[in-house]
Parts: sequence; C-alpha cells; structure tokens
Amino acid sequence: MSIFGKPKSTTTNIPQKRKGVPGGQWVKCEDCGEIVYKKTLDENYKVCSKCNFHFTLSAPERISQFADEGSFEEFDKDMKSGDPLNFKGPKAYTVKLEEDQKATGMTDACMTGKALLDKKPIALGVTDSRFIMGTMGAVLGEKITRITEYATENRLPLIIISGSGGGARMYEGMISLMQMAKTSAALARHNKAGLLYISILTNPTMAGVLASFATLGDIIIAEPKALIGFTGPRVIEQTIRQKLPEGFQTSEFLLGHGLIDMVIHRKNLKNTVSQLITYLS
Repeated sequence: MSIFGKPKSTTTNIPQKRKGVPGGQWVKCEDCGEIVYKKTLDENYKVCSKCNFHFTLSAPERISQFADEGSFEEFDKDMKSGDPLNFKGPKAYTVKLEEDQKATGMTDACMTGKALLDKKPIALGVTDSRFIMGTMGAVLGEKITRITEYATENRLPLIIISGSGGGARMYEGMISLMQMAKTSAALARHNKAGLLYISILTNPTMAGVLASFATLGDIIIAEPKALIGFTGPRVIEQTIRQKLPEGFQTSEFLLGHGLIDMVIHRKNLKNTVSQLITYLS
C-alpha cells in the first residue's frame, strides 16, 4: 500500500453538453417585452396574450386567417415592377426588388384575388409591409385597381386589408404617385354601382396608401394600437415643435376623432366583416 494513500484517478470529468432549446421557439413582444411561446402566439392569431399587441402579419398569413380555408384564388401573381427611372442610390431599385422578392416570396407588396368569407364570395386585396414597407408603386396600384374593377363587374363586396408603412414608392417617381388617383377612381365607380367596400387598417397604415384607397371604405375598421396617419409623429413634432397628444395616430385615438368606424380585435375580425356583408350587401 502506498504511503500516500489511494492514487487519484487521472481521468478528467468533462461536463456533458446540455441539449439546447431549438431556436425560434420564443418571441419577444415588441410592446410589453413579454417572452411568448411561438406556438401559443400563433394559436392566438399572433396577438400578445399579456398586452394585446397585434404582431404584424404577412399577406399570406393574413389571407390564411381571414378567408375560408382553401378558397383564395390569387390574381396577377406574376406581375412585377420595372425600373422606369433607372434609379440609383445606396442600392439600385432592381437590387432592392430582387432582395425583397427573395425574402418574402412575393413579387410585390400586394396580393389580390377572389375568396370566400363564411361561404360568401368576396374580392380581397392585402398589402404587405415586409416588401419595401408596403409602398405603392405601379404594381400595387394596378393590382388594387384590377381587384376593385373585378369586384364592380361581378357585383362583389370588396375587402382591402392595408399594412403599408410607406407611401408612394419614390423609386418609380410620378408613376407611383398617380396610383393614388387611379385606385380612388376605381373605388368611385365601385361605389357608384352601389357596392360595398370595407377597408381594414393594420399596423402600420401610412402616407399615400392612407390618403387614397385605405380611407375610402364605406366601413373603415382598424386593429387595436395600429399606427395610422399620413406623416409619422416624430416628423410632425419636429415640424410644428409641439408635443403631440398621448396615443396620437393610434387606432383608438382616430376612432375617438371620427376617422374610423370600429376597432376590432383580430380574432373577431372575420366574424365582424362577415356580419357587415350580410347586413349591408
């Protein structure tokens, strides 16, 4: 027996690597900072259960939630913007288009088509803020005009869900600005035909989109806490050098001042619009 006692083992105890949590399973609420389980968030229409913040939806997600399952038939799917000004900047316009087309899987910032809503036929348009902030260029304006004309010709109620944080797409110059007048003229003909148009405003709906087709609805609905306005509040404060009222340019503020007719939680949106179509069509 060794006078130094039992010899120590030379084996090193290496700690076992702990299995990690799969990425993308948790989401931080942009409003209250709560960490929300993604599956729970999806099951709750992508609305934070703590503070009621409505997360931004992509156009495909919005259509999936709103229209009857499998009923949406997309129109003008392959329509793409050109580069009429040969625009050059930090990024060429063609590069920006290609990047957003790859990132979103969409050809532009709008999806339109026909669908069923509680088995009622509708014409549906949805803008998407992920694509150059949902700005209105030639393609978005043309798609909104075409779906409006389709609704008029087929005597259908028209539903447009706006989520556009930008206005006219500066890369297309005057061609983008004229889309405001073009979409408004098509909606005027739809209205003259005695047909229903419901506009739904989501976070954010701003600038040229708000100043044209988004605020021409017979009924204007907004989701809670959505940012809605022409110019952003920071720009307004810097211009007038005054502090704006609390909640300025939110859905609730604009409801109180008469710009919109209803503020509806996302989970109740489909049922509310379905009832309006039944009552008003």
